[in-house]
Amino acid sequence: MTTTKSPHHRSVVLIRILRKIHRTIAIFLFVFFLIISVTGLLLGWKKKAGILPPAAKGVSADLKTWLPFDSLHTIAVNTLRDSVSPGISPDLDRIDARPQKGTVKFVFSDRYWEIQVDGTTGKVLRIHKRTSDIIENIHDGTILDVIFNTKNENSKLSYTTIMGLSLLMLTLSGFWLWYGPKRLRRKKKKRDMEE
Repeated sequence: MTTTKSPHHRSVVLIRILRKIHRTIAIFLFVFFLIISVTGLLLGWKKKAGILPPAAKGVSADLKTWLPFDSLHTIAVNTLRDSVSPGISPDLDRIDARPQKGTVKFVFSDRYWEIQVDGTTGKVLRIHKRTSDIIENIHDGTILDVIFNTKNENSKLSYTTIMGLSLLMLTLSGFWLWYGPKRLRRKKKKRDMEE
């Protein structure tokens, strides 16, 4: 003799399964969620907390008065080698031109250094380690590609996929763990009133 499970029983079983999934994901990925939340807060407050290097002010916002970018780049590379380390790589991560401030930021790939140069005079205005970039790389998983020296971002993509899907699963299962019992109680109350 086969017995069919009632909708109430199936709902209770689903809630139990979701509770196990929710708890397992939370236990195994707790440290990663903690890292993501702390680094996310730091990135949100990076300007107010002094984590982001402040932009210096140059002589002129008029681009016609600026030196050529290759000259500014040479100044930045020489400063990096003279003031930070002679063996540091001159490979650039990016160039951030700020015409309204009259400056150009040269951000180097090796060890997160930034050299800010006046666009008009070529004077070095600031030399900073970009702590905000380190925090961002920890937050989005890029740090794994840096550690494992991978160029194709496979570690970052794997990390963000796992964390994103896990967070989605926690959100959906958490909602159902909150809503499911309410739904069951409502149905039970309705059944009791009909009897």
